[in-house]
Amino acid sequence: MPAEPVISVRGEANLEVEPEIAIVWVMVMARDADRHKAVDLLAGRTGQIGDMIKGYGEAIEKLESQPVNVQPVFSGGKVREKVSGYVARGGFTVTVRDFAVLGDLVAGLANADMVTVTGPDWGLRRGSPVYRAARLAAAKDATQRAGEYAEAFGGRISGLVEAADSGLMGDTGRPRFMAATRGPVVAMANATPEFNFEPVTQTVSAQVEARYTMTAPHFGN
Repeated sequence: MPAEPVISVRGEANLEVEPEIAIVWVMVMARDADRHKAVDLLAGRTGQIGDMIKGYGEAIEKLESQPVNVQPVFSGGKVREKVSGYVARGGFTVTVRDFAVLGDLVAGLANADMVTVTGPDWGLRRGSPVYRAARLAAAKDATQRAGEYAEAFGGRISGLVEAADSGLMGDTGRPRFMAATRGPVVAMANATPEFNFEPVTQTVSAQVEARYTMTAPHFGN
């Protein structure tokens, strides 16, 4: 144990920043009485949708395919009854970096045949410098708090004993790091939408727990 008194604090920081990316989910569906035709229809539609998305060029940061699902449709309420057709589903996860094209993109996808669009969901990139900025701000807040406590007791902080992400020095049940956002908007095919999306401010929070030593307290009369 340190010979000097120890002050334990939690530093916190909350930064509000503009989003860096928007995520749009696209589901494409095809139906036919024949399994192979349903799959062929799906392949053709997803190809067209993929080409349309790629047409936005550098405005699209990432285009990822979702899993394909093909399942039978039964003519009655029991699984053992006759198969009347097949439904095939597939789609994409689209990461958009240029928000100027977002409204046009979602409107175009929503008007495509047998397509469901969900989004946008606003966010930050995984390696965004905002996360580092929040951690540094939380560390500074911890040092400031410790200094204020030490001053209140008539001393000053003299060293750092330990620092850790919130919860690692004891189970607090609180998240160590998070980015808050708003839920997505859903658009269905065959609509005639005109979208003008406003980016949702992201709240990035960070917490750190720290222990500092302080000089011997001085209590006046």
